Amino acid sequence: MSAVALPLLALVAAGLWFRLPGATHSGPLPPLTASQSARAAELAADVNRLAGELGERHVWNPEARAHLSAAWEWIDRAFERAGYPQRRREPVPTGTPHPAWNLWVELPGREPGAGLVVVGAHYDSALETPGADDNASGVAALLAVARLRAGRPGRYDLRLVAFVNEEPPFFGTERMGSRVHARGCTERGERVVAMLSLECLGRFSDEPGSQRYPDGVGWLFPDRGDFVGFVGDLSSRALLRRAVGAFREGVDFPSVGAALPAGIPGVGWSDHASFWAEGVPALMVTDTALFRDEQYHRPGDLPERLDYERLSRVVDGLDAVLDELLDG
Repeated sequence: MSAVALPLLALVAAGLWFRLPGATHSGPLPPLTASQSARAAELAADVNRLAGELGERHVWNPEARAHLSAAWEWIDRAFERAGYPQRRREPVPTGTPHPAWNLWVELPGREPGAGLVVVGAHYDSALETPGADDNASGVAALLAVARLRAGRPGRYDLRLVAFVNEEPPFFGTERMGSRVHARGCTERGERVVAMLSLECLGRFSDEPGSQRYPDGVGWLFPDRGDFVGFVGDLSSRALLRRAVGAFREGVDFPSVGAALPAGIPGVGWSDHASFWAEGVPALMVTDTALFRDEQYHRPGDLPERLDYERLSRVVDGLDAVLDELLDG
């Protein structure tokens, strides 16, 4: 990218960022509610199961394959306990003799066929990492959302998906779990009105300089990694405004949003990009992964490094976002 292009992209980002509705929370966080405290314990237990007791999860060696299968089975049971008796297994090719599956559940809306909102998180991990933040934290948030939304239908259908094969070498290929699912949505003629990818959600820091950014856009945003980010491409900017506005209305927690060109490093690095390929507005909800976490894709991505109390607050904000999107 040229030296001229970077400032131009930054100006685009600035215009889209400053027009976001509401004001991000600043200052001390309010005391946790009883429900937030209880949820924080659930989130910690979920992450510990996936990244502590199981650990590395992918198809590339026997132990990791066993962990991947055990993770799928555990998520399946968690969905069932959350109140979703019907769960669907979706095969995803791996190019190896070893199968892999997405898993999804659905809460039907009040107006059948009106539209579908998809929320997803990948449950595999990168090679040689237990994957606590990336992405047991996203799966834990997905399960927390499942518990909150059970029995609370909106106008649109809600689909919650645990994706496989997000990590390299599958990322960006036809064997990526979210790519299989997004393409299937198109082939089935489903009207997906919005997609949220829950990606790396457990790392937060109040230290100055704890937050980094891709070259050329850092001057726009806070230098402390105490916020949750909403990231979309330029075609998803209307969804970004709605989501960030609802989040800020629903919870007292710092938030940053940006609709940026998809070619900027990090902007499309999760399952939401699979839905962009199908023309669906989609966002990544994230702690920004490698731009904040020095243990990203490393053996030190462990459950004890995550902040479950802040993640619990983020889940309340996600619930508010879904209130907006499901009744839009």
